Amino acid sequence: MLALNRLVDEGDARGILEYAREFHGHVCPYLALGIRASLIAMEELGVGRLDYSGSVDESILAIVEINSCFTDGVQVTTGCTLGNNSLVYLDLGKTALTLVKRSTWEGVRVYADAERLKKYYPPGATELFNRVVRERKGTEEERRRLWELWGEIAYTMLELPREEFKIERVKVPPIEQAPIVESVRCSKCGELVMETRAVYINDEPFCLRCAGESYRAVIGRGIVKVSPRGC
Repeated sequence: MLALNRLVDEGDARGILEYAREFHGHVCPYLALGIRASLIAMEELGVGRLDYSGSVDESILAIVEINSCFTDGVQVTTGCTLGNNSLVYLDLGKTALTLVKRSTWEGVRVYADAERLKKYYPPGATELFNRVVRERKGTEEERRRLWELWGEIAYTMLELPREEFKIERVKVPPIEQAPIVESVRCSKCGELVMETRAVYINDEPFCLRCAGESYRAVIGRGIVKVSPRGC
């Protein structure tokens, strides 16, 4: 990751995109848009990519408002991830990132308007996307053409002028750091579960599944409640 940190420090968006390709699985416009928005926010806030000490201390937070390709671009560029507890997901459905310093809770919000960005798409690209991805009806030739176009648009997104974004200084209410909690063993399946996620029946701990309780999950459409019978 040292090489990636250097690319971020240098603002080398194309180099970052190659890392993001490996992480995300493919190159697409909104993956690149997440990179561009992150670099703008980092420059505005005067911070670098989260390093070792920063990730342990959770010194900066990335707050995203959508669970899409955009968010993977943010994770790769900022180093703020779900696993290091420096990524917060708000289920608002907006292509926006807020980067925040924990020390002051001052941040920068960068929003991208999808309608405005369509002018950067070649003719027919949106229709092709709808046929191949949304409707899942495209031929192999159409799929290949789409990914060619998507790659071209991605590189355009990396160089979008700042004027295409809504950039604003914000003050964020403090967000607690991830607590360290003990685990207990489920009385039915025998697996360890965080104590805060266990339920007790007749004074014995059970995981939510074994107890037949509902739990929350992030899936394609956002945060949902999952019942014992599925979503």
